[in-house]
Amino acid sequence: MCSIVCNTHERADDNRPLPGVNMMKKILVTGASGGIGSQTAVAFAKCGCDVALHYSKNSEKAESLAEKLTNEYGINAFAVQADVSDYESVCKMFDKIDSRFGNLDVLVNNAGIAQQKLFTDITPDEWKKMTGVNLDGVFYCSQQALKRYMIKNHSGVILNISSMWGQVGASCEVHYSASKAGIIGLTKGLAKEVGLSGVRVNCICPGVIMTDMMKGFDEQTVQELKRFPLPEAIFFSISFKKYLTFLLVEAV
Repeated sequence: MCSIVCNTHERADDNRPLPGVNMMKKILVTGASGGIGSQTAVAFAKCGCDVALHYSKNSEKAESLAEKLTNEYGINAFAVQADVSDYESVCKMFDKIDSRFGNLDVLVNNAGIAQQKLFTDITPDEWKKMTGVNLDGVFYCSQQALKRYMIKNHSGVILNISSMWGQVGASCEVHYSASKAGIIGLTKGLAKEVGLSGVRVNCICPGVIMTDMMKGFDEQTVQELKRFPLPEAIFFSISFKKYLTFLLVEAV
């Protein structure tokens, strides 16, 4: 099964639990020190799931969140560092997860970066960095999750976080749009490939969600983005949390 879903705008601090999600599952959330990632981790922890919190640079925030989730919900939470654009770094992260959890039921590929820049001013290094984190990271993490756990277990969920710009494109964010469109294509192809092995691969394309990534935009721009006319065929005005529940509940 593959679902590509898109919503308009929402706050990132809706940390209610995911209704119907089974307890005691092992979860990896990449980019867990950010807005969407951290609140996704909180929602899983509230359901009794053990959570690995990936971070790239913000160790303090990730470690603090891991301690909070462990103390408040009695689950096994820990922070793990990796550069998701680097294959060897991702492999080392999964070695740590294997040592701590011994299994992985759900992978949430949330880690991502953004940049606003004219297409003609984007440097080759900026292009590689954008696609490396946003797209290569999804490939590396998904491949490790499948090879180590999900294929042999005949079960699992991979949830990829794309963006509405991956569907409709954004001026001055061409490299970001391209990387997020790549996630959508990867999701569709991988869902067909591993579906018969009992693994579900889905993708969410959020609109404007008020995270740290949005701090560079002024209020007028934010309001304009919220009113962006998405094509009706890909627009669903349902909460981000409901989509997470819909995509995850059957398998976890």
